[in-house]
Amino acid sequence: MVHRSSASRAGAWLAAWLACAWLACTSGKPGAGLQTWARFSKLPYPGDKAFLYGTFPPGFMWAVGTAAYQVEGAFDKDGKGPSIWDTFTRDGNRMATGDVGSDSYHNTAADMRAIRQLGVSHYRFSLSWPRLFPNGTHGSLNQAGVRYYRGLLARLKEARVEPVVTLYHWDLPEALQQRLGGWSNPDMVEVFRDYADFCFRTFGHDVRWWITIDNPFVVARHGYGTGVVAPGVKGDPDLPFKVGHVLLQAHAAAWHTYDRDYRRRQGGRVSMALASHWVRPRRTRVESLRECQCSLEHVLGWFAGPLFGDGDYPACMKARLGHRLPALGEEERRQLQGTADFFALSHGATLSFQLVNDSLKFGQREDLDLRMLLYWVSAEYDWPDIFVVQSGWYVSSSTKTQDPKHMYYLKRFIAEALKSIAVDGVKVLGYTAWSLMDGFEWHRECGIRRGLYYVDFNTPDMKREPKISATFYKNVIQRNGFPELPENRPAQGVFPCDFAWGVSANSIQVESSPSQFADPNLYVWNKANGELTQLEGLLAPPAQRDAHCAAYISIRQQVDEIQAVGVSHFHFSLNWSALVPTGNAARPNATLLAYYRCFSHQLLCANVTPVVTLWHHTRQCSSLPPPLGWLNRETPQRFTEYARLCFRELGEHVKMWITLNEPNDETVSYQEAHRMLLAHALAWRAYDQDFRPVQGGQVSLALHMDWVEPAFSYSREDVEPAKRVLDFRVAWFAEPILGSGDYPPGMRSWLRQLNSLELVSDFGRSCCRLPVFNEDDRQLVKGTYDFFAISHFSAELVTRAKEDPYTYTSELEVQHMVDTTWIKSPRPVVPWGLRKALNWVKEHYPHVGIYVMANGVQEDTARFKDSLRVFYLYNYINEALKAITLDGVNLKGYFAYALNDQRDPGFGLYGYVHGEALAKASLANYRNIIRHHGFPAQGAPAQRCPRTARPCAACRALAKRPVVGFLTLVGSVALVALALIVYYAYGRR
Repeated sequence: MVHRSSASRAGAWLAAWLACAWLACTSGKPGAGLQTWARFSKLPYPGDKAFLYGTFPPGFMWAVGTAAYQVEGAFDKDGKGPSIWDTFTRDGNRMATGDVGSDSYHNTAADMRAIRQLGVSHYRFSLSWPRLFPNGTHGSLNQAGVRYYRGLLARLKEARVEPVVTLYHWDLPEALQQRLGGWSNPDMVEVFRDYADFCFRTFGHDVRWWITIDNPFVVARHGYGTGVVAPGVKGDPDLPFKVGHVLLQAHAAAWHTYDRDYRRRQGGRVSMALASHWVRPRRTRVESLRECQCSLEHVLGWFAGPLFGDGDYPACMKARLGHRLPALGEEERRQLQGTADFFALSHGATLSFQLVNDSLKFGQREDLDLRMLLYWVSAEYDWPDIFVVQSGWYVSSSTKTQDPKHMYYLKRFIAEALKSIAVDGVKVLGYTAWSLMDGFEWHRECGIRRGLYYVDFNTPDMKREPKISATFYKNVIQRNGFPELPENRPAQGVFPCDFAWGVSANSIQVESSPSQFADPNLYVWNKANGELTQLEGLLAPPAQRDAHCAAYISIRQQVDEIQAVGVSHFHFSLNWSALVPTGNAARPNATLLAYYRCFSHQLLCANVTPVVTLWHHTRQCSSLPPPLGWLNRETPQRFTEYARLCFRELGEHVKMWITLNEPNDETVSYQEAHRMLLAHALAWRAYDQDFRPVQGGQVSLALHMDWVEPAFSYSREDVEPAKRVLDFRVAWFAEPILGSGDYPPGMRSWLRQLNSLELVSDFGRSCCRLPVFNEDDRQLVKGTYDFFAISHFSAELVTRAKEDPYTYTSELEVQHMVDTTWIKSPRPVVPWGLRKALNWVKEHYPHVGIYVMANGVQEDTARFKDSLRVFYLYNYINEALKAITLDGVNLKGYFAYALNDQRDPGFGLYGYVHGEALAKASLANYRNIIRHHGFPAQGAPAQRCPRTARPCAACRALAKRPVVGFLTLVGSVALVALALIVYYAYGRR
């Protein structure tokens, strides 16, 4: 069984049991795998995509593997004969050979040291056929080769590591290719049977797991079709199918030999290693699903169908290939059917995945989903035992021991294997990481590296060093998976009574003029039945009345929406350029200013505290008045004048201000940032001196702070880049204000180093050196905060190892990447990143109150059952609770982002259909969290918090009740009584 957390174990096993029970009626029939895509499309999202913590069943086989030609070397030593790869690598424009490989032939001790360090239970390796039989047959037996493999098996036995032995991993003796034409000749069946018989007899007492042939798809299609791999035969489009036919018969002959002569006394198991890609339909049509099924049948089913199915080739292959596919007679089918004791599956960056061209995708999309592939194999072939005998990824040849990309692909594949067992009920026996060490990578020669151990090919002894992927794999093996730690479990508890629950919006909808009371028509009111009848041709004279806040329908609608969320605070931004179009605060847009004043006032009437941002930096539109820019020396002073205007006109209603929202953008230059800091400081000082004594509010700025995690947290080489990125992104603005009054020392020293190397011209903003605060400016900026506000959405990984130039930042010498197990939409969903960000603030600036001013996820606007956002808010808020209760973070408030899709497309708690706002599922879930003050334990007494409704005398008139007004008109018509019935919708009953 799989060991999982108690909270989720029962549900997962119920799902697995139901899957097994249902599949019992459908599996094992040709084409049964077709239901895989439908099954996975119906699994709950995003819960099913979330990382599963748990452990593998006892006795799970943890393995690592190699192939003889890739690592052994010694291509002509001790009587070894040439292989087809020795010949192939000397033809054409080849740049390298496997003559030396990793020189494992002379470095068995080093290989064993690496195997022991990993702690694997199994080691997969292949026998070199030409090392044992130089000319391919028993008559040329080479005893030196026998001694080498017996020595390796003895060392494995001593280390208590079980061997998984492959008889043929692509290195056919060249003599057989020359004499018989290789695998294209049916005579190879008997030749291979004799070779297998010798190996079973000679080594079988030490081997319980045998693989006859590795990846026959590659051998047939690419060895005898495309010519990409040895022996490089091409030109006959039908030859691969003849070769595949011979390979199947050769495997069956070897299996029957073992079954008849060795199984009883050796007790081993024999199979053929089959590799495959995965495909997803481009469209959700039945035809696309059938094409996916057919694609898998042409690659995996070509060999799996005869062995695990009915003994024949898949129906799709036969239908599309016709006479090109050799026919299997009844006797041949009997000889093939059932000749595999387990399903040996290869997956990852194998040749079959890399070289499946478009013709075999049948118009669908190739993918790397191991979990779905495992399920398809189970459904298609009646739930066999599956041993993943090859899995992994690769890195560039320039990468040494830093291979986080490889590590995270390993994590992904292992996690998918765990889910396959725990959730899907698939019988996965073991997992093999590929490969033990760097070696010769077939047609890619030395262009990539796939080893867990780095091999320095330039040293005489081919020195091996563990990569970070090796350390990761070792830790997984030691823990037998991913056991749930306390910090991974959801927290139970409640937030403080005075915790600020909010929702944010980048902006609000603004009406240029009042829309209520704007109807100029005249009506006759029938007192008896209350009906109003419009008087045709008569209009009332223009109203001579001041605009009233209640006259703005948009305010009422927006406040209603905000109030329905159940929040205590609402954060929105003013539009500086619209409020002060000329940049001169002495000439503001009075109408817009009145609108903002009304909006803030009505929020208070609804018992919602307004939180107002003076300037919100956005890349598309910075909303600065056209005459101004942050490189303009006058801008800080102009911003201060604008801030004074807002404090003066809105400060009666607004007690929480953000001067600058997310100014710490990577597109902002150091000079612009310097002026922004001065602008913020001047505005804060102005409020502190002239407005705080009367208004009693608080002022700060809000910084964008996505978390930055070392790609490998055990490596100091990755910890330093993560610190550096946070210095340049967050401390860049935070340290002058909350810290020393100057930029972070690490930031200054790093840029000084770049400047000294004369590298600044190669980078973006570093071409301009970091400005210097004079003493007056330092004192001006330092301490200009009342709280610390952050916007947080996601997290990323960083490392020093340069693997992808498109996500590498040269200025900081960091590679940006993501964990491939993270949910993405489109940014990764990493709830624990918020907790780490909050702790970073606590560690750097203790005792400051912190507000998460924006936190949200983008999801399809058409999804009103926005399950991703429900998942996101629940888990991020839960991490915020952990930060308070477990870490002692002084978190004062949390604001979900955003209110609606109209102002912030894809992020809203409200969506829109034909202009009407509709609440999404996430709104009710967020409101429920607020109502319970978090996540109280079941049965715990309800938290009792005092009600602190704000007095608002003017608001009492706006309670929900009808107001009747009468207007008397005297003129050419008789006296008309006009009744206006107005319903004010502020406050909920």
